[in-house]
Amino acid sequence: MRRTWPFHMKTKITVTILVLLAMVSLRAADVPSPTEGDYVLHDFHFNSGQSLPELRMHYRTLGTARRNDGGVVTNAILILHGTTGSGAQFQRPEFAGELFGPGQPLNAARFFLVLPDGIGHGKSSKPSDGLRGKFPNYGYLDMIEAQYRLLTEGLKVNHLRLVFGTSMGGMHTWLWGEIHPDFMDALMPMASLPTQISGRNRVWRRVIIDSIRGAPDWQEGNYQAQPYGLRLAAEMLYLMGENPALRYKEAPTLQKADAVLDGYVTRLSANSEANDILYAVEASRDYDPGPGLEKIKAPLLAINSADDLINPPDQSILEREIKRVAKGKAILIPESDQTVGHGSHTKAVLWKSDLVEFLRQTDH
Repeated sequence: MRRTWPFHMKTKITVTILVLLAMVSLRAADVPSPTEGDYVLHDFHFNSGQSLPELRMHYRTLGTARRNDGGVVTNAILILHGTTGSGAQFQRPEFAGELFGPGQPLNAARFFLVLPDGIGHGKSSKPSDGLRGKFPNYGYLDMIEAQYRLLTEGLKVNHLRLVFGTSMGGMHTWLWGEIHPDFMDALMPMASLPTQISGRNRVWRRVIIDSIRGAPDWQEGNYQAQPYGLRLAAEMLYLMGENPALRYKEAPTLQKADAVLDGYVTRLSANSEANDILYAVEASRDYDPGPGLEKIKAPLLAINSADDLINPPDQSILEREIKRVAKGKAILIPESDQTVGHGSHTKAVLWKSDLVEFLRQTDH
């Protein structure tokens, strides 16, 4: 039976929807558009021993860099994306709409925001540009070196107010604190753990790696059509990306689950390259901040969510390792009807107040 609403209730609902839409439009309008550019790193040498005569680093910036009397940049914030992502992901309303506008924590009128595409991601140099399976085997240490050179050589940024990263970008943030301990005022890694990739975190990555590299139609990266392994990789990415409650809510029956999964695989396959995903997932092999946590000098705030399948809290790894960071603090966001598993790192409303307080505490 179709349900009907009294006229006054329908009017109230309509007005409420219009007000909410107007608020969203205003928020989106308040977020400035980024300036995009490329910086070419010449004769870039990778830790694998391979090299490229030119490595393109794509970036987005918002705001203007400011310097003190000594020429040191005081307001630059480096924002680092996750595996298979790009700096473009931070322009979504749930992130930029909560952080970049007037009066918000990372107001682009106040800060100089730098959003690079990591090696192998977005519009930066990557396997699918042409080298395919002959692209250098890059790791996280290579990615950080390229980020550092983009900042210092390309954008002339000699100091960072904050390094902020989500997922892979969070892992990069831990390493930034160890490799360049005097380069930043503060560090904020999201959805990451300060330990070598291991356990289930390694297993799901191996499944993706093996499904692509081990597929007969991969052909050493020189496939004519996307190899079947890309489908298996997409299914694994779907499985790990959100919490079980959300997955059940969107797929409460067998038929619906199959339809949702098939839709996800189709979309990812249409917009991704198997080589790019393979290289991006393999890049985590050199991630191991554990031995150097005591090198981190800057205040560090690590935030994870309790329903993150990739970084589950039940092993107490973050709780244990944060004690080795001189000025470290860790926060675990409880699971709720607002958290979205691993992807909670980009839903700023969940942790925006913590960012505000952290910026206040580390303001000189």
